[in-house]
Amino acid sequence: MLSIYSGIIILFCFIVYKIIIIVSERENMIVERLGKYHRTLKPGIYFLIPFIDFVAYKQEMREQVIDIPSQSVITKDNIQVEIDGLLYIKVMEPKKASYGIGNYLEASINLAQTTMRSEIGKITLGSIFSERDEVNAKIISEIDKASDPWGVKVLRYEIKDIAPSRHVVETLEKQMEAEREKRAEITRATAEKEKLINVSEGKRQSAINISEGEKQKRINEANGKAEGIKLIADSTAKSLKLVAEAINLPGGNEALKMRIIDQYIDQLDEVIEAGDVSLFPANLASLKGILEELKGTKSTLKENSYVSG
Repeated sequence: MLSIYSGIIILFCFIVYKIIIIVSERENMIVERLGKYHRTLKPGIYFLIPFIDFVAYKQEMREQVIDIPSQSVITKDNIQVEIDGLLYIKVMEPKKASYGIGNYLEASINLAQTTMRSEIGKITLGSIFSERDEVNAKIISEIDKASDPWGVKVLRYEIKDIAPSRHVVETLEKQMEAEREKRAEITRATAEKEKLINVSEGKRQSAINISEGEKQKRINEANGKAEGIKLIADSTAKSLKLVAEAINLPGGNEALKMRIIDQYIDQLDEVIEAGDVSLFPANLASLKGILEELKGTKSTLKENSYVSG
């Protein structure tokens, strides 16, 4: 009797296990009824018909990271390199992922490797390093188009490691060293050029400064001369004005004549003293007579001046 009850309990638990299905948040389930697709179960609790409905597939709905194994590829410039990567995918349609392909993970890996070989073969080794983002984008585009019937979305692809052969590495190192030397030479040449330009500019500026100095000096000298001439003219004008005023005073005319005679006598004395008597004895004698006559006239003017005063 106990065994019968035990059997009934076990059968009841089995039936409950087959009837009640709990789907977690991270997955979807594909239910088949009598061997045909029936429906897709999303997160929650469901009841199935025993022995008629059963769960055929469980699909992971979270983003999945697939490690793409390393493989040898040939670049456009015939260089062999080892490349691996990471592929990020997500199931968007559980039904297609279940019935569209046998194993979408394995298919994604093979497709990623094939696409990577194709894309790397179109570019040179240098472009792989400098255009890695563009290569990743092309691989994503190609895989995404091919995986659309599988209900899988390719989110991104990353080239993880690029390993050229030892010979290629040595060649690249020499090339980079030569490039560094070239840049250093260009830098030195540019610095020398800048130095020569600065020296030339300094000389040019110095010449300009000297020229400006000379120009300013001449301007100042001209201004000084002009100022001197102006002062002399002003002084002469004032002297003439005073002379004119003195002439209008009583005895002014005689004083002016005396002043003119004094100046004439002084100039004549200098001429006689500097003259050569042996060459012009007659002329010098005449000049001496004129000088004596002027001195007499001067004395007469003085006397008249005293009388007038």
